[in-house]
Formats: sequence, C-alpha cells, structure tokens
Amino acid sequence: MFRSLEDFVSVWERETAQTTKLLRHLTDESLSQQVAPNHFTLEKLGIHLSQAITFMMSSAGLDLAPLEERESYNAKDIATLYQQTAEGFVRVLQEQWSDEKLLETTTFFGSETTYGSILLLLLQHQTHHRGQMTVLMRQAGLTVPGMVGPSREEWAAMKG
Repeated sequence: MFRSLEDFVSVWERETAQTTKLLRHLTDESLSQQVAPNHFTLEKLGIHLSQAITFMMSSAGLDLAPLEERESYNAKDIATLYQQTAEGFVRVLQEQWSDEKLLETTTFFGSETTYGSILLLLLQHQTHHRGQMTVLMRQAGLTVPGMVGPSREEWAAMKG
C-alpha cells in the first residue's frame, strides 16, 4: 500500500520505464504470438497494459478519458500508447488525489480497500502481464530486456 503520492510516483516512473523498454522490443511480426489458441496475443497484452491503467483507475474514481478503440496496432503504436497513458495517468493522479486520499477506504471491484492499495494493485497487475509478455517474446524469438536485473542475454554479455 502507498501512503504518499511521491512514493507511488517514484515507483511508477521506474516501473513504467521498464514496461516501456519491454514494449519497445516488440516487433510487428511478433504481435500475433500467443501461448495457446484463444489466449491474449502480444498485441492484446500490450494494449491491455494501457487499457488497464485507464479502466482500473477510472473505476477508483479518477477522471481519466477512455482510450481510443482501434482494430489493430503496430509495435511502435503499442509502446507509444502505453507511455502516453502512463504519463497522463500520473498527471491526473497528482491533480485529483492527495496523500490523505490514499489512506481512505473504498469498495473496489467488490472488496473493501484503500486507495493506496489500489495503486499497489495497479503495479502488480502490470508486473504480472509483463511476465507473460516475456514468455511470449521468447517464443516469438525476440530478445528480452532485463526487467528486474539482467536478462539471460545481458548476463552473458556481462560475463564476457
């Protein structure tokens, strides 16, 4: 749970930089990769990361504009959409919420929780889908950048 906006924004900026780095490794050819039929593709997961920011935080009471719906995206569009959504969210969060708000309780998707805990949940959700994406990226033959420490390729290059 977060008790200050400053603490959350510090973590959010670090984590969104990592997510943006991951998304920038996608290629147009990799976007159809999925773990099994009828599961999210890399394209859908990438878009979902942006949609979830808007959906979850609007559900928590922030006044965020819904994302433009499109039929399909290319890899560059997905990374750009995510970065713009993540940055816009922080601006709105800082305008509309306070440190005191983070300690207040609310009902969020049927459970009683604090607004500070909702921010933690948003980060956990993002991390969960980033992990899924790294597996799909490997299946698609892409190099995966390190997220929490070096990736396999980065580690091998460091060992030299």
